[in-house]
Amino acid sequence: MNHSEIHIFDLLIIGAYLIAMVSVGLYFVRRVKNTGDYYVAGRTLGPLVLMATVCATIIGGSGLMGRAGVAYSSGFKAVLTAIPYLLGMLLFSAYSGRISDIGIQHNITSIPELFERRFGKAAKLILAAMVAFTMMGTVASQVTATATILKMLGGEIGISYELGACIACAVFIVYTATSGLFGVVYTDVLQFYMLILFVYILIPIASIIKVGGISNFTMNLDPSLVKPYINGDILGDIVTYLVFTMAGAEMWQRAFAAKNRKAAKKGMFLGTIVYGVTIGLVFFMGIVAHQIIGDDVLAQYGSTDATIPALAISVLPIGLTGLALAGIISVIMSTADSYLLVSVQTCVHDIGKSIRPDMKEKTEMRLSRGFAVVLSVGALIIALYIKNAYNILMFAWSFYAAAAGLPAFAALFWKKATKAGIIAGMLSGFVVCIGWKLAGLPFGLGATVPGAIACGIALVVVSLLTCKKHSSVFLDVQKNPAELAGE
Repeated sequence: MNHSEIHIFDLLIIGAYLIAMVSVGLYFVRRVKNTGDYYVAGRTLGPLVLMATVCATIIGGSGLMGRAGVAYSSGFKAVLTAIPYLLGMLLFSAYSGRISDIGIQHNITSIPELFERRFGKAAKLILAAMVAFTMMGTVASQVTATATILKMLGGEIGISYELGACIACAVFIVYTATSGLFGVVYTDVLQFYMLILFVYILIPIASIIKVGGISNFTMNLDPSLVKPYINGDILGDIVTYLVFTMAGAEMWQRAFAAKNRKAAKKGMFLGTIVYGVTIGLVFFMGIVAHQIIGDDVLAQYGSTDATIPALAISVLPIGLTGLALAGIISVIMSTADSYLLVSVQTCVHDIGKSIRPDMKEKTEMRLSRGFAVVLSVGALIIALYIKNAYNILMFAWSFYAAAAGLPAFAALFWKKATKAGIIAGMLSGFVVCIGWKLAGLPFGLGATVPGAIACGIALVVVSLLTCKKHSSVFLDVQKNPAELAGE
């Protein structure tokens, strides 16, 4: 199949898809009447919409292209680092109803707001700064993945990695800045179905046919790719994923946006189950690529992130290739817009309104849309310097997981947690994690492990030393009687 033949058709299909996404964002502008609509979609999300947006968000460019690239280059590591995130999301699903209850009862729309209500403004601002940078770094990983695809398809007509990154940012900006969570969620629903049909069904089936069936695939499989192993680096990634889910601001936002606790729990659980199924499919696509496109993806495309797009080009006919690549871009976009919106909310609502409590709602809306542009440009700069989606993601998530994971869990459940304990935990986790990285990762151990340990010790010890006899009553949430009857 001729590459120039592919990119002309694919670019037309992808171009039409990007225009459609922008149109959806512009359509939902009229639904946004206040910041509650912009940040949590008016708390109107039911379980099926939540399922689609949760699944589309957690299977992003790093989760799809990045992890397939890890499977291609490092084999079973892709599975070992995915399972802890799955377990963490199942745990999060179990208590997402509690988050919804607290949000509704106390009119809270973000995790930094919860920290302010329990531990004061200082704790809120420290967490908010971490959230903003982490979310921007996660957006950067999605920009990198999108730019890799656009470069592959449009290289012959002058689309470089840099130009592809700029195009990706422009699209992210338009429909996230205009319509907020309404646009993000309802584009996620469309992207979810595109993802399942054109990526997770179409590409694996075509790949099996290409290699001559399951028996030929297993006979030619390199045993080293499926051999379980673990080292300090993998252990660090495992802890990062597991702890990150406790404080993942994008999922807390979804829980706050649910119309009630049952919708939150059901939607989170269903989305997580679908994600669990995709782990094996991503791993399969990463390792089957060796048999179909060979061992030179990195040399040919500059990044193992290109594994799945290269596989799609190799196994699918013209037209279906474009739809599959549009499906890949769709899941990248669904993650990018979610993290971008959280970053915007954190900067404007959580940090900005702490500095200017009298900020008018119209001003906050204008600033939110402005920051969607500013933060996207920041993500673009990161993406231009670190051109690997998985590496960017782990860079952004490691210190946040170490510093915020356990404090978030404590804020939700532990009545004896104090302001001093939470701040000590966050700062200890952050400092140890950064210090461990600067020291060159001693013993080959990922920085999140010592960071999370330091955070937990500081949080518990300082809280016990500073807690009063009467513990916080903030967590005594009253559930809706109608919901209690239905449980």
